Amino acid sequence: MKNTIAIVLAAGRGTRMKSDTPKVLHEILGKPMISYVTGAVSKAAVKNIVVVTGFGSDKVRDFFYGAGIKTVVQKKLLGSADAVGAAKREIGRSGDVLVVYGDTPLITAETLKKLIEKHKDSCASLTLLTAVLRDPAEYGRIIRDTAGRIIKIAEDSEAREYKKETDEINVGTCVFKSADLLDSLKGIGCDNSKREYYLTDTVGILSAGGKRVESIAMEDLNEMIGVNSRVELAAATNVMKKRIMEELMASGVTIQDPATTTIYPDVKIGKDTIIYPNTIIESDVKIGENCRIGPFARLRGGTRIGNGTEIGNFVELVRTTIADSTKVKHHTYLGDAKVGKNVNIGAGAITANYDGKNKSRTFIGDSSFIGVGAIIIAPVKIGKKALVGAGAVILRGTNVKDGATVVGVPAKVLRRRSGDRRKTDR
Repeated sequence: MKNTIAIVLAAGRGTRMKSDTPKVLHEILGKPMISYVTGAVSKAAVKNIVVVTGFGSDKVRDFFYGAGIKTVVQKKLLGSADAVGAAKREIGRSGDVLVVYGDTPLITAETLKKLIEKHKDSCASLTLLTAVLRDPAEYGRIIRDTAGRIIKIAEDSEAREYKKETDEINVGTCVFKSADLLDSLKGIGCDNSKREYYLTDTVGILSAGGKRVESIAMEDLNEMIGVNSRVELAAATNVMKKRIMEELMASGVTIQDPATTTIYPDVKIGKDTIIYPNTIIESDVKIGENCRIGPFARLRGGTRIGNGTEIGNFVELVRTTIADSTKVKHHTYLGDAKVGKNVNIGAGAITANYDGKNKSRTFIGDSSFIGVGAIIIAPVKIGKKALVGAGAVILRGTNVKDGATVVGVPAKVLRRRSGDRRKTDR
């Protein structure tokens, strides 16, 4: 959105988290919760993003280093209006300001787009994101006059003083005209029990000044979930898991048991692939069509799987590429490996990719057969149609030629001689 700046409020410590880590850096499916917020803002076409930090500001700043997102520090945690005020120098008097909270990771780009569009179309000074709840007691209530105009936000006790109680609440996310935001911040006081400056006071200030305050109702109440405790973190994680899996299932992927399956963001899975129970697929994994994954499989970042491939129970893959129609069926670990087409990896086979200092690669050619319990100490290259015997240990630096058979500890080439007897190279 042109001429729109986003301010993400992320200064709070989150005392109920009982952690030395800033609240917004606690992870949901492998990503800090604030990254979901800034990601939604970016997808809503707002490119100018400022994050207001406080507790653990250095850690938050370091997380966004190189991401094109600016951070500013709220020196004292004196409320939401004071937090926005910490970013005043980044706000011009023209354009709009989107304010969103860094601990609301379930907010979507679609909702933000609708909010900004409503704000621009209505020419309002302020547009609020609201919701209707059965039990709104913990939230600020939207108070309207007899004509339906928003005149203020009231806490529960104050809301009861009005002629009829309202169950419409303020979600927190909102859009201001820049000049009206800057002007209204000057009129906010701290005459409350916490001696803090509340951004919600801008509603009354703008309304009393004849400014137009609009709203748009949130469709999915899950988006308003704020994370202030480990329990709420788990609740947000479950919602995110459900979203991801529903999107994949809508695209043609079968997930047999979503309750026991975990799929992280940024995972691509082709149609007609089946994910069996108790499988974990982390971010930056791509799986082709017509694959069978699991049960009890773990696919870590950097893994690429071709079409028609089977990854069985208790298999772990990381930074590994597996081509079409290959089978890795049981109790196997492959790290930093590149495996060709039509390969069979026997139960218990592993690639020892880390020597304590460096991670090395293993290459396995098309149509090869890796026997049960084989240990491949990278770096190793195994040619096409090669056969590695059960329990063989292939030492680092070994180059197994196409069509060769290797057996033993350490593995040696087995070759035929006259009389159909076998001989091992010494």
